Amino acid sequence: MADIKQTIQDFYRVAQERDFLRSFQFRILDVSNQGVPVLSQDDLIYVTTSSLPARAIQTFDQPFMGLNFHIPGTASYPGSEGYALNFRSDSEASLRRVFEDWSNSIFDDETSSGDFKVHADSTVTLALLDQDHNTTQLYTLYGVFPVSVGVMEFDVTQGTTAVNFTATLAYQYWRRRGLS
Repeated sequence: MADIKQTIQDFYRVAQERDFLRSFQFRILDVSNQGVPVLSQDDLIYVTTSSLPARAIQTFDQPFMGLNFHIPGTASYPGSEGYALNFRSDSEASLRRVFEDWSNSIFDDETSSGDFKVHADSTVTLALLDQDHNTTQLYTLYGVFPVSVGVMEFDVTQGTTAVNFTATLAYQYWRRRGLS
């Protein structure tokens, strides 16, 4: 008899107990610049895709008797230089204007001035939801600012296709808080 319990019945039992996280069980709850909301709850309905952020531990090797021992070091946040939020555009492109204005406040090429400080209170809050749409985990990205406002492509041959754009933000780090 095998020692490992990974049969179809075991998979089915565990799947019933834990279920699976699905793509629609993710929401962006808020985006703020220096503690001031940039997007309202209604605006965030237009987010079509995004992702949970990554975290990595840097390592360094310490040789000893011909072996390299991998020693843990500091944390880094891969992808923090370009966190993409994909939006459906509203009919007046007001969502894109929000990001254009925020980007312009970071650096205004007309006046060669801007707000170059790191703002730890500029945040994006993400939520994971259970099957009943209750929040189970919150992820907050800190030190957020826009790094690019993507193109909006128009194709008159597509007729009724919604126009999308991507706003790419940078952040310094993130924290997770569990609610369940």
